[in-house]
Amino acid sequence: MNTRATTTTVRLPGTTAEALEVVARADNQSVSEAVRQAVVEHIRMRRADPEFQESLRHLLETQHEVFDKLADL
Repeated sequence: MNTRATTTTVRLPGTTAEALEVVARADNQSVSEAVRQAVVEHIRMRRADPEFQESLRHLLETQHEVFDKLADL
């Protein structure tokens, strides 16, 4: 697994950004850490969703077909 950090920019509405700052401060953490935790939790929840699993399988099958076609060029 790649453990290299990547920088991502997220644009939030002002009120959401302000609320995030307050929540992070109340939890005694940085905004970056609060966002990282939220993203990890979102990924965990999506992985547990059977509909998402089916969508992911479909995506992987579709991409596999595209790579097969590219290999034949």
